[in-house]
Amino acid sequence: MKEEEVNRCQIQEWYPKFRSVSIRTIIHELPESFVQYLLDDEGPFLLPLSISNDDALPNRIHNPEEEEDFVVQEGSEDEAEQTSPPPSFEELELKIKESIESLGGGVFPKLNWSAPKDSSWISSTGTLKCTSFSEIALLLRSSDSLVHDLCHAYDSCSDKTLSRPSSFFLALRKWYPSLRPEREFRCFVRKQILVGISQREVTGFYPTILEDKNHLETVIQDFFRDKVNLNFESENYTFDVYVTTSGTVKLLDFNPWGAFTLPLLFDWEELEQTADEEGNELDFRIVESPCGVRPGLKTAVPYDYIDTSQGSGWDQFLRNADEERQRQAGA
Repeated sequence: MKEEEVNRCQIQEWYPKFRSVSIRTIIHELPESFVQYLLDDEGPFLLPLSISNDDALPNRIHNPEEEEDFVVQEGSEDEAEQTSPPPSFEELELKIKESIESLGGGVFPKLNWSAPKDSSWISSTGTLKCTSFSEIALLLRSSDSLVHDLCHAYDSCSDKTLSRPSSFFLALRKWYPSLRPEREFRCFVRKQILVGISQREVTGFYPTILEDKNHLETVIQDFFRDKVNLNFESENYTFDVYVTTSGTVKLLDFNPWGAFTLPLLFDWEELEQTADEEGNELDFRIVESPCGVRPGLKTAVPYDYIDTSQGSGWDQFLRNADEERQRQAGA
């Protein structure tokens, strides 16, 4: 994989060319100060100081482990709590507010390559839907997966010369509440030939797409031939699409072939082998029974929230609850 192949998959690079067949998106170049804010993991978790009265989120996310930050030590000259001032990005916030309004009031954010899917658990809706600058900042700052974009995008390149892109961009994509995850598909292109299609959401079994499999394969093949193949310069890559119930195909994303891109219901070795075999037909894979469901590739919440092993926080919580129940029963 080459740096130029990775660069072509940045949303600010491909979206202008494929705007007519994608979902509505507004892209903003991020100031370096905001990029450094996303990278800062040394101090307390501060949300930007908002200039809007519409944002209800607090500026500081309180971490109990930082309790000493809030305690005035004996003999201190200051009687007030010592806290770091929240950062402010007024110009960026105004641009984002205008974009959210023009996109209907709800968006989901992503950087050059990645969306903060791993931090959706922290939002009030449990999704990536954002209606304000503070909500976007919260998702971005809470995401571990965005560290890839910020620090490791070129790590798998054979000709690596860059440690990071020269600029970072925030793409705000229109939020569609009616989109159904089972109708998203990842398509694998090798030597400009569509060799594989995989259901994107592999953690569930959906009988409706099983019934519609032949039609889905046909419309995705047609979309690749008519809209993608002659307009995307790389020979090897993947692209994600959404297919509506009426058969309209919308382009969602591009990703490099291999490396950090998930092969989903395939593995990269068999995709390489399939691509090298002459006359091989397109392999279209979906979860065809409840037995074919795959476990989640990433949990949507921190491990501490689901760890119930002995000695964990949940284990201690359940012990305390049981003791309290027994105490009340004996009272």
